[in-house]
Amino acid sequence: MESMIRGRLSVGLLVVALSALHAAHAQDAVKIDPDNPKYLLFRGKPLALISASEHYGSVINRPFDYEKYLDDAAAHKMTVTRTFLFYRELQSARNPSSPCKPESPDFISPFMRTGPGKAMDGEPVYDLDKWNPEYFERLHHYLDAASKKGIVVELTVFSNTYADEVWALNPLRAANNIQHVGKGDWEEYISLKDSELVKVQSRYARKIIEETSGYDNVYYEICNEPGGGIAGHVTSADVDAWQSAMAKVMRDEMKRLNRPHLLSGQQAFTYAANNSFPMDATFASNNFDIVNDHPLPNTQFAGKVFEMGDFMSKELKLVGVRNFCRATNAQAKPVVLDEDNTASMYRDMTGWTIHRKRAWTALLSGCHYDYIDFSITVGNESGTAASRAAIRSWMQHLSEFMDSFDYVHSKLDADWIGETPDHLLASGLSASGKDFAAYLADDREIGDPTAGDSITGKVAVMLPPGTYDLSLYSPVTGEYSPAIEVHGGEKTEINLLPFKQDVVVRATRRDR
Repeated sequence: MESMIRGRLSVGLLVVALSALHAAHAQDAVKIDPDNPKYLLFRGKPLALISASEHYGSVINRPFDYEKYLDDAAAHKMTVTRTFLFYRELQSARNPSSPCKPESPDFISPFMRTGPGKAMDGEPVYDLDKWNPEYFERLHHYLDAASKKGIVVELTVFSNTYADEVWALNPLRAANNIQHVGKGDWEEYISLKDSELVKVQSRYARKIIEETSGYDNVYYEICNEPGGGIAGHVTSADVDAWQSAMAKVMRDEMKRLNRPHLLSGQQAFTYAANNSFPMDATFASNNFDIVNDHPLPNTQFAGKVFEMGDFMSKELKLVGVRNFCRATNAQAKPVVLDEDNTASMYRDMTGWTIHRKRAWTALLSGCHYDYIDFSITVGNESGTAASRAAIRSWMQHLSEFMDSFDYVHSKLDADWIGETPDHLLASGLSASGKDFAAYLADDREIGDPTAGDSITGKVAVMLPPGTYDLSLYSPVTGEYSPAIEVHGGEKTEINLLPFKQDVVVRATRRDR
């Protein structure tokens, strides 16, 4: 069984050709930028991860037109997309239909459905000794398409399985495979408790690395939202031990293939009445080259608690987002707010505005940002007319702005902005003492009756000595105001015309 599963599956001459073509560039895979470990380097250029991503089903959902999705993502300057390789999510009323929730006949697994007998979803059971050619063909074509468009793909290898109803969909549950592997409860799925299950998980992880590490536009997330600590079951420490084992499997396979790819993820959270999301060990762990954080309440780092908004809540929580990014900035790893969904269920201007503001706050505080765009569904792979005009265009403006700014040689710097009108929260960067950017956002929650009212007044600017061109930039339109001349070394006040929600102030020193 071992040699059979490790053997390369023939997925057709075209796929083999794609693998060979991309393998020539594998040594240049996305990496940590040597000039600034908070950012990445991809094809010789700095990379900030910015995305309004489909909900992760590009590979596993047969009807999903990933070419159409990637075309739109590239057109809107998205630099990354996140892709689940194995996890299938349960459809529910609260969490809307999305690409990672295919109907049972449309779910494509790495393992073949052969029967005899039916799995718990009514389709044939899986044979864990047989890889699924359709899955790997689709995976290769998808990665090739993303590569041609210059989009980096975060490949999420495993996921928490959350509940018995979701565990019922998993090929690795005993009732769903002819080997009867996976006899435990869902709470033990991402642990070392079941040695036979761990063997299959390890083989699958090696297969994924073998098939995909020839591409330069991928990195790997070990596990989405790992969690433990439910009474009577494995602890979060047990889950982290499993993550370490999977990291070793993946790195060993990369070493065998001489591949340099990065791993991302986070330490296990603890289930409790108030779920606890500690992050210190994530930064300390050798398992993770990139730190993923899902912005939530009770996120803990360096002895502080950061409140970043309840799941699907329409909470803004800009202070928590900014302060978490600032607090982790001294850690020599990129930090990705990897699945922001505080308001993503709300496909309206209010929800989209919340995510625009959280995205700008994250990027102007030294982090990366991935928002779930639930407007993208099967049949609407480029979103809707409304989402393209709003959140997708707004994310494009952010991507273009960052591309115009030397963020690799930047530092956190909002101190050049002094007094501001009430309700404005400042986030900022400065690059080499020459280029200064500050994002000013209305931090009022939607429950405040004055939230969204126009803001006007004076902003004090205090720049180093020199002559600067200062202008305002709109995150909504992507347009700059005409520049005015200001002089550093002294306090300068600028008048803000009435605006709503947010504005960017940018000052660029003239060459001497």
